[in-house]
Amino acid sequence: MIDVSGTSCAVIGGTHGMGRAVVDALLDGGAEVIVTGRSADNVAAVRAELADRKGAHVLQADVTNDADTARLGELVADTVGALDFLHVNVGIAEVAPFEEVSAESYDAMFAVNAKGAFFSAQRLSPLMRSGGAIVFTTSVTNQAPSPTMSVYAGTKAAVRAFAEVMASELLPRGIRVNTVSPGFIETPTMGFASASSEERAALMEMGDNLTPMRRHGTVREIADAVLFLGFVATFTTGVELPVNGGLGHVAAAGA
Repeated sequence: MIDVSGTSCAVIGGTHGMGRAVVDALLDGGAEVIVTGRSADNVAAVRAELADRKGAHVLQADVTNDADTARLGELVADTVGALDFLHVNVGIAEVAPFEEVSAESYDAMFAVNAKGAFFSAQRLSPLMRSGGAIVFTTSVTNQAPSPTMSVYAGTKAAVRAFAEVMASELLPRGIRVNTVSPGFIETPTMGFASASSEERAALMEMGDNLTPMRRHGTVREIADAVLFLGFVATFTTGVELPVNGGLGHVAAAGA
């Protein structure tokens, strides 16, 4: 566990899965954490679960809603004043062959994954302290593109590009900006909220077969990587850290 006591942090998209693991790791380390989520049900559940955790503040906010983003900035300013760490962990995925992608699906993914991530960081970056860090969640599709995920891959490639430029622009303020790129990670939805249990099981099997380490990652392994970039890797900025079991980098044994 990394000691982050005395720090003020925000996790955008922190009510479940990888984001929630980051929230738990921060709270365990002694941080004060502002947590956001889009789903009212998820927010209510997490608010109840964290009611007894010192330093936890849970807010419902939709990254595609400008008013919510502005309200989030106000909450951060009123609650903690300034941030030492910001994790932008937003994304939705809809799969379809390139020829079948609809304009509605394209717009929905870019609205959350790219625009939502960008403007969340834009709104909160003025509240970052010198020496602070921003970490975005991207995707293994940046290293290992997958059929049927053309639009999703494009949104996450955009986030990587945003982060590289932000790293340059925020450098004079002493703020580092990096990305963590998860591979197949075991989460409640496996990244596809609308998928059936059978479809998720098939995705798990496919992921285990594709990943050189022959297993899924855990949400805690992602949280460890995020906190490493946020608090340990103090001479690192503008990079993407793959946490994917070697997918896209290492040949699987027997392949």
